[in-house]
Amino acid sequence: MATEPESGAGAASTAIAGPDYVRDPSRWGSAAMAAHFPGFQHLDLKTSGAVIRLRHGGSGPPLLLLHGNPENHTSWYKIAARLAQRFHVVLPDLRGYGDSSLPEPGPNHINYSFRAMALDAVEVMRQLGHERFFLAGHDRGARTAHRLCLDHPERVIKVALMDILPNHHVWTNTTKDWTIGTWHWGFMAQPELFPERMISAGGAEFFLKNRMIIRGGTGLGFLTGTAFEEYVRCYTLKTITGSCRDYRATATCDFEMDTADKDRKIEQPALIVWGARGIPTARSAAFLNVWNSYATTIENSEPMQCGHYMQEEIPDAVYDRFIRFFGG
Repeated sequence: MATEPESGAGAASTAIAGPDYVRDPSRWGSAAMAAHFPGFQHLDLKTSGAVIRLRHGGSGPPLLLLHGNPENHTSWYKIAARLAQRFHVVLPDLRGYGDSSLPEPGPNHINYSFRAMALDAVEVMRQLGHERFFLAGHDRGARTAHRLCLDHPERVIKVALMDILPNHHVWTNTTKDWTIGTWHWGFMAQPELFPERMISAGGAEFFLKNRMIIRGGTGLGFLTGTAFEEYVRCYTLKTITGSCRDYRATATCDFEMDTADKDRKIEQPALIVWGARGIPTARSAAFLNVWNSYATTIENSEPMQCGHYMQEEIPDAVYDRFIRFFGG
């Protein structure tokens, strides 16, 4: 397993060349996946609490894209290269996920809180020369983005939040259907190492396929073999452990923070989008009503004709919304 880095920041690696993917695919992924990110640099950057693996490329205004569970930064592979024609696109693996490091959980799982992940993002962007940036997040990345807007409002110019409802609302409005459909929230939050060993016993391929089918709601036809192989490569015991620590934090320290901030609204211009296929009509209809209680300036909100994995299912539509919202 990866270990927690020393305090301090700084680049731990420089750009990776094509032959590196062939020589060491277990560290850098496949050349086939790298081909989806032409001109991007592959880096490890130290933050004050982790070593963050990322790709970045392009030029223009900075745009930070944060992935969800059970994926990694490569989930943006269908739109990243196009966005890089207009933006400096930054794609990190959240701490504990993908090829980023696995810090110790800390008291009350604090090192896997969205506050800790948001701080990683701020420190990564600062090291890349950006004090302010556009921000978009999907799933766990969107929850990190929500917390980043609360903790570091001066850093975010605009934010796009993809297919989530706020944590405080989720935990205080649970239903039977939510419990059955979102069983992994409770399962992965169980004490270490119970869920880690259960997931590992089934194997990465089995768990990822079944988790994505249940959560996505629209099948796996959107997935390419190259993308799925990359998700499987990264879904080691390290990433399984990091994912479970993330969900333990969500049920403990994150909920405490979100309860304390339940009456605070994010003030940045926001784009709220969600996948309307495969979910109950009532839940889809609730998105805008709920977010109006948590965001001051919703510039646009829209149900999308897809399931959960939006940037992979309907990349052209997501790209179009981003261009219209962020400009460029």
